[in-house]
Amino acid sequence: MSTVQSGPPSALMPLAAATLTQLDKVILGKSGQVRLSLACLLAGGHLLLEDVPGVGKTTLAQALAASLGLRFARLQFTSDLLPADLLGVSIYEPAEREFRFHEGPVFTQLLLADEINRATPKTQSALLEAMEERQVSEGGVSRALPSPFFVIATQNPASQLGTFALPESQLDRFLMTVSLGYPDPRAERELLLAGGRRDAARELAAVLSPQALIGAQQEVAAVHVSGALADYVLALVSASRLHSDVQAGLSPRAALGLLSAARAWAWLSGRAHVLPEDVRAVFSSVATHRLLGRNTGAPSPAVAAQLLATVAIP
Repeated sequence: MSTVQSGPPSALMPLAAATLTQLDKVILGKSGQVRLSLACLLAGGHLLLEDVPGVGKTTLAQALAASLGLRFARLQFTSDLLPADLLGVSIYEPAEREFRFHEGPVFTQLLLADEINRATPKTQSALLEAMEERQVSEGGVSRALPSPFFVIATQNPASQLGTFALPESQLDRFLMTVSLGYPDPRAERELLLAGGRRDAARELAAVLSPQALIGAQQEVAAVHVSGALADYVLALVSASRLHSDVQAGLSPRAALGLLSAARAWAWLSGRAHVLPEDVRAVFSSVATHRLLGRNTGAPSPAVAAQLLATVAIP
C-alpha cells in the first residue's frame, strides 16, 4: 500500500493549478470536465471525449498538449484508414539493401485520435498494444513509444452515420470518458465575441514540462489509500457486478483505474490521501463507458448514478 506523503507540499501542485487556470480560459464554462481530463492524464490514463461535433473536443486536446509541453499529433480517423497509417510501415531501401521502419503518427507524446469511431474495427484495434504496453510491434520488432504517452480520442454519437461502435476491449483501454456538452449562454456569448478558441489553444505556453508531468504522475501514484477507502471501491465494483441492467460489471482493471483517477483528483485538491468524495467525483467518468446496458449495449450513466446513490460510504 502507498504511504502518506510527508514534508512540505509538492512544488508541482501550484503548476497543476496554473495549468487548470490556463485551460479554463480556453475551454469556457467547463471547469469540471477540464479537471477530469487533467486528472486522467495525471493518473497515466487515456481519455475518450464523447460528444456531438463542434463543442470543443479537439480544442481541449490541443490545449492540454500545449499546457503540458507535450509533442502533439492529430490523426483523422476515417473508414479507409489502415493500421499502417497509424503505426508506421517498413519500406525497402534499395541503397541500404534493407527494410527501414517509418514511424507513424502514434510515435508522439499526445496523440489525438479524432473521431475514432469512424474507423473500422481493424484500425481501432491497432491502438490496443500502443495504449496498453506503450509500444508498437511491427515486423517482429517491438518499438517503444515516447514517454509520457497518451491517447485522447474523440467519438461522435453512435446514432450518427458512418460510425463503428468501439468494442469492449477498446473502451476498457480508456481510463475515463468525458462529455463536454453545449456551453452555457454566458460562455457561448464570450466564445462568439472572441471568434472561437482554436487558435488560442495552439498558442498556449507550456506550464508543465514532460519531465515535470512524469514527476507529478509519480506523486499521484504515491497518494495514500486507506483500507476503508479500498473497501468502498470494492463495494462499488461488487455492486456493479450484481446489477441486473448491465452486461458485465466493473473489472479488476477498472477498479485499479478508479483508484488511480481518485488519487489524481485528491492530488489536484492538494491532499496526500484519498477521500470517498474523490472516488465519487471520478466514478461516473471511469465507470459509465464500461457499464453497457444489457438490452441496449450502450453505456449506462443511469447505472453509475444509481451505484453512487445506493452504495454506502464507509
